Amino acid sequence: MDRTSGGFTLLQTLVALAVLCALLAVALPTLSHASAVVRSTNAREELTASLIDAGRTATMSGGRVVVCPTLGGAQCARTTDWTRGWIAFEDRDGNDTFGPGDRLVSLRGDLGPGVGLVSTAGRTRLVFQQFGRNAGSNVTFTLCDRRGALHAQTLVLSNTGR
Repeated sequence: MDRTSGGFTLLQTLVALAVLCALLAVALPTLSHASAVVRSTNAREELTASLIDAGRTATMSGGRVVVCPTLGGAQCARTTDWTRGWIAFEDRDGNDTFGPGDRLVSLRGDLGPGVGLVSTAGRTRLVFQQFGRNAGSNVTFTLCDRRGALHAQTLVLSNTGR
């Protein structure tokens, strides 16, 4: 019997598969962790950009800009949960509702699986005035992901718009 032909034995193949499975078992949690970091960082950066744009637009237009959570659409939702997204718009008619006469500043959809964003209790919308100030008291956003509470981040927006 000639054993010089190329190829692998069944035993060699099983050992290689066992090593591959062990490597995947170690790598998958790391990949999941990295994915959570990317999603939560992206959400934080997009929220920050939306808030900066809202303050700048209010200052430049001399009007009101409303930023509020949505339920995945282009209308404000009366909730402190921003996970499904948010909308920022120049509220030209002053009714706190995005309508035909209002100008869209930014719109963000769902943050994705494993990421949650909530604001201070009672703060279901932010209103930026003509000088870029946020009407009302400071608001705290808490951003969580599937890594758990130890990795939660907070973003505080003062009523000066900073």
